[in-house]
Amino acid sequence: MEKNTGPRSRSPGCFGYPLSIFFIVINEFCERFSYYGMRAVLVLYFKYFLNWNDNLATAIYHTFVALCYLTPILGALVADSWLGKFKTIISLSIVYTIGQAVLSVGSIHDLLDQDGDGRVDNVAIPIAFSMVGLILIAFGTGGIKPCVAAFGGDQFEDHQEKQRNRFFSIFYLSINAGSLLSTIITPILRGVECGIHVRQKCYPLAFGVPAILMAVALFVFIVGSTMYKKVKPQGNVMVRVAKCITFSIGNRFRHRSKQYPKREHWLDWASEKYDKRLIAQTKMVLRVLFLYIPLPMFWALFDQQGSRWTLQATTMDGDFGPVQIQPDQMQTVNPILIVIMVPVVDAVVYPLIKKCHINFTPLRKMTVGMLLAALAFVVAAVVQVQIDKTIPVFPAAGQSQIKIINMGNTSATVNFTGTNQTAEVGPANSLVDGLTEKPEQGNNEIRFINNMDSTINITMDGVTFGYVDYFSATNYTAFQRGEKEITVTILSNLRNCSGKSLTFGYGSAYTIIVDGCNSSDVLLNYVEDIQPNTISMAWQIPQYFIITCAEVVFSVTGLSFSYDQAPANMKSVLQAGWLLTVAVGNIIVLIIAGASKIEEQWVEYVLFAALLVAVTLVFAIMAYFYTYVDPVEVEAQMVEEEKKREKEPPSYENGNAPVLQTQM
Repeated sequence: MEKNTGPRSRSPGCFGYPLSIFFIVINEFCERFSYYGMRAVLVLYFKYFLNWNDNLATAIYHTFVALCYLTPILGALVADSWLGKFKTIISLSIVYTIGQAVLSVGSIHDLLDQDGDGRVDNVAIPIAFSMVGLILIAFGTGGIKPCVAAFGGDQFEDHQEKQRNRFFSIFYLSINAGSLLSTIITPILRGVECGIHVRQKCYPLAFGVPAILMAVALFVFIVGSTMYKKVKPQGNVMVRVAKCITFSIGNRFRHRSKQYPKREHWLDWASEKYDKRLIAQTKMVLRVLFLYIPLPMFWALFDQQGSRWTLQATTMDGDFGPVQIQPDQMQTVNPILIVIMVPVVDAVVYPLIKKCHINFTPLRKMTVGMLLAALAFVVAAVVQVQIDKTIPVFPAAGQSQIKIINMGNTSATVNFTGTNQTAEVGPANSLVDGLTEKPEQGNNEIRFINNMDSTINITMDGVTFGYVDYFSATNYTAFQRGEKEITVTILSNLRNCSGKSLTFGYGSAYTIIVDGCNSSDVLLNYVEDIQPNTISMAWQIPQYFIITCAEVVFSVTGLSFSYDQAPANMKSVLQAGWLLTVAVGNIIVLIIAGASKIEEQWVEYVLFAALLVAVTLVFAIMAYFYTYVDPVEVEAQMVEEEKKREKEPPSYENGNAPVLQTQM
């Protein structure tokens, strides 16, 4: 148990603030960088490193996020009832750091590919590392979530309310700064190619840097330990509320006979054991928690930015002129827009609505936010429809698809034995061989055919295809976007033909025919087997903009509403309830992604939008009947009533002391 060090351990000051809070702010920045950086590349790691399909990758991603928002309840219980905030943060940060390290080590390809063939020898090993690492991370990040901000607030004295409020603003800024920078940087690290045997996307680096940042966060927090004001655990109010509710239900069940008079509220059955103030406060909390029931559906859509929307971006063109955007970097649009939209909405939009004499209450704002999130998914569905038009149709089971390259100078007729089908083949027709899906991760699959009467050696962008005989074809090889220089060496006279360059986009496949050399220039003819991604990632910006607007009017308002409607000593209960809605929302995605048999992605987007609209209508009806209260005024009224009762002498009916209805 921690001791309350009292005034003698007051932290040294800096600009009117306790010096200890600067360690806490730096710790939070590094921790959020670690968490969001790892999460930004997680779904692509599942798909491209572990080779899971979209549905499984989405399901595991949302299982992890749900666990991250379930464990804060455990962290709050441990901190308030047992270890205290400081020891809880230290203990779970160690767990957190180990989890990040395990995840990073499990993604080192060269450790798992002993034969150097470019494939993991036993995929069960990285899966085991990943699951252990993610579970440790979930307990770490979730467990410290309710502790760090509250621990920072503990560092201030009672007269430093102004500084405390500014601290929370700085604290929130550090969260967004860590999130924004990590979502930009870690996808870049993932895009780097590394490896000894085979060069691949560098997930060890993308996970390793967040692991290092988490270790830095732990180190910084420990460095400031002598300056912290450590408050002794006072017991968890969530436990008291749970006990009050449990006792009330049990007491009502025991006295369900008609001989016992009804009470105004079912929680009043707890009055034999708990004081009226706790019961009244619990009533206020339950009224808000009842409104939370429809809210998980919002988070079911919102958190798909890191899963379905990121997977959608992998099928799009990330060319933004001088800047090339990775699919997982599109998530940065949300925090960037948050920084812009929050002040704009507060300073411009809400005042304009007020001038129009519209009573835009918090619950109405949240209703609008839910509808905006549904609209964002409708926009995502429209974008998906356009993407689907660019994806080639591959033969179904039991079918074959044949295309022919005619490398001659005249048209030819091809007859298929046993059928009545004929085809006239011109020089530009092409053959697709061995491609069963569109190239992933924005790569371009390139192969060469030698149409020269001599054996040649082909090199493109530093990759050697080896010796290619006349009329022979190379295997497809993956290349990233950009301009690639091609060099051909004719083995008969060792003459080099170079200087020919081709530019590739995202997700294409080409068969390049080497027709000859002319004055040292390579003569090429190339056929597009699969067209590149033609829908720009910029088309995702509208859906990100709409869902960010939804977040501003829903999430920010919801947190404020929950704080305003909760008694002073029960705000942590509603905070835990709010985080629980996020967890349940991710579980909803997990269920739908696992159980859905929908093959068209745009249909799934529309399904989520329709479900949210239906839930929003239910929430709007619930909100209509909700009566706003002022907890401060209610508590003040209860204090007055208690003072009056204390002044009144006790009165006993028939001269006997009151008898409780149940045995304690």
